[in-house]
Amino acid sequence: MTRWHPLDRAIGAERPDLSTPERLREFEQVPYDERIAAQSTYEALRIGASVDPDRTALHFLPNADPAEAGTAMSFRDFFANVTRAANVFHALGVGKDDVVSFLLPLLPESFVTLFGAEAAGVANPVNPLLEPAQIADILRAAGTKVLVCASPQLSAEIWDKVQRVRAEVTRLTAVVTVGPGTPDVPGVFSYAELAAAQQGDSLASGRTIRAEDTAAYFHTGGTTGMPKLVRHTHRNQVYQAWVIGLMIPTPTVLFGLPLFHVGGALTQGLGHLATGGTLVILSPAGWRNPNAVRNAWRLVERFKPRLFGGVPTVLAAALNVPTEGADTSSIRVCSGGGSAIPVAVADRYQSQFNAPVLEVYGMTETASIHTMSWPDRPVRIGSVGFACPYSRVRVVQMDGAGNFVRDCKPGEIGVVAMAGPGVLSGYMSEKHNKGAFVEPGWVNSGDLGRFDEDGYLWITGRAKDLIIRGGHNIDPAPIEEILFQHPSVAFAAVVSEPDAYAGELPVAYVQPKAGMSPEPEELAAFVAARTPERAANPVHVYVIDAIPLTGVGKVFKPALRWDAARRKVVVLLDGLPIATEVSVGSHEVHGTLVTVRAAKPRNEAVEREVHARLDPLVMRHEMRWE
Repeated sequence: MTRWHPLDRAIGAERPDLSTPERLREFEQVPYDERIAAQSTYEALRIGASVDPDRTALHFLPNADPAEAGTAMSFRDFFANVTRAANVFHALGVGKDDVVSFLLPLLPESFVTLFGAEAAGVANPVNPLLEPAQIADILRAAGTKVLVCASPQLSAEIWDKVQRVRAEVTRLTAVVTVGPGTPDVPGVFSYAELAAAQQGDSLASGRTIRAEDTAAYFHTGGTTGMPKLVRHTHRNQVYQAWVIGLMIPTPTVLFGLPLFHVGGALTQGLGHLATGGTLVILSPAGWRNPNAVRNAWRLVERFKPRLFGGVPTVLAAALNVPTEGADTSSIRVCSGGGSAIPVAVADRYQSQFNAPVLEVYGMTETASIHTMSWPDRPVRIGSVGFACPYSRVRVVQMDGAGNFVRDCKPGEIGVVAMAGPGVLSGYMSEKHNKGAFVEPGWVNSGDLGRFDEDGYLWITGRAKDLIIRGGHNIDPAPIEEILFQHPSVAFAAVVSEPDAYAGELPVAYVQPKAGMSPEPEELAAFVAARTPERAANPVHVYVIDAIPLTGVGKVFKPALRWDAARRKVVVLLDGLPIATEVSVGSHEVHGTLVTVRAAKPRNEAVEREVHARLDPLVMRHEMRWE
């Protein structure tokens, strides 16, 4: 009998009904480990390839142009190439605990490298847009033995960064280049030449990969901070593939997410390849290529995906592309994650495509998606739904020392904690494990949330100070440290302001030293000259008399976030025909609420305009006539 879910031994020919809690409990009577047909990502990919070996696994469009033929790789060839890559790394001395890092754009070889590295040892995908010093920190922390990177002809920028960090990574024994023009340099090898000498039908190492073996280290915690490496086991990653196959299966995915992000590598990558789905790779830059968004609906027409998904910035940008003349009737489901989807964006997708918008929530520490709006239950826009099968989520109260106090009641805001087969056992460095878990097995998300009376989870804010700009994590601490270096700055704090496109943008608040009057433009230029990544540059610098402090002398960042939101809303409401007063503060249900006040009598046309301008923001708002 053909199983509906290739990775699940217990599911028969049809998708199980999970529409009620009772149905879920019945489904979970089978222990998770008894269901799973794969112990490793390598085995999961073998199963996915066996569904239809002649089907296209990877379809690469170099220019994200629906009119171009591109190049296609069948599942048979894809799995053979993953095996070949594992054998390349084995021949270079990589054992099960050795690390293969890679700096690559989105290419078919990037997927082969990721999963080949996991079959040979431990993969470590690295963001190639980082500065050389950050890359070197990550490679040293990971203990990189082999580095795979773009050749000079494929990407001069990446190659230049590799040249600058090679000498700083003491454990590095080999650099392998993808693309034409491999330099004739000792210790540097052509991947194509190495792969041509390897077999693609079996692992030369003879390795039996266990579910608890380390599969990968993903860097997280903000790309401007010190590297925090999340350890994923094969069990963690296979769970993600199983969940995607169960909850949002789709035969074809328009793929534009980076592989150094779990959403790309695991949710959209492994999750669909392990169940026989095709990935259409939208150029080496993915969704960052303007052509990808510009051509979104014509790509849908050509490849006919059932699901259209991405980070909220992609979803919002695609809405600005006219659909006229393009057949988008294949779309049955929309999804998004990485940061909150603005309610206005979700509403437009539901009305335009008559398809539910399934918001997902998770983190690198949970191997990506942990909770989501379920396709067979009513969707509540703004909520991230329920924990995925066999996963668990709690909202808890913590004391000032970060210790668990109690579980929260429905409607009460607390810290979101998660447990389940996808949750990490710990970080690579023991120092990062301090405070990482609410209780054994329950990772502290750093996010604030609440359950409603029906068990839906709503994310209301963040206990951590990370700023999420379009799904990109920015740690404010290093930016603050730069500002403190300025001779006229006494105190500085960096927080987020809401943004309709990116979700959040960094802004800086500065308290000058006595007698000093620094100009915001001067401070912004000072930061820009010293910040290692452009995305972290504050979009505004506000010079204020005094930074708000708590009773113990710590910066009270919520007050600054509220002020930044208020300033943003004032700008957005500029030009209204009546005067308004804007305030922002905490709210017991929504976490943060924007209140716009105006003098009576009520003007419905103005009220509609206020909602139209503020609806694209994730932050909730209300209008009061007083």
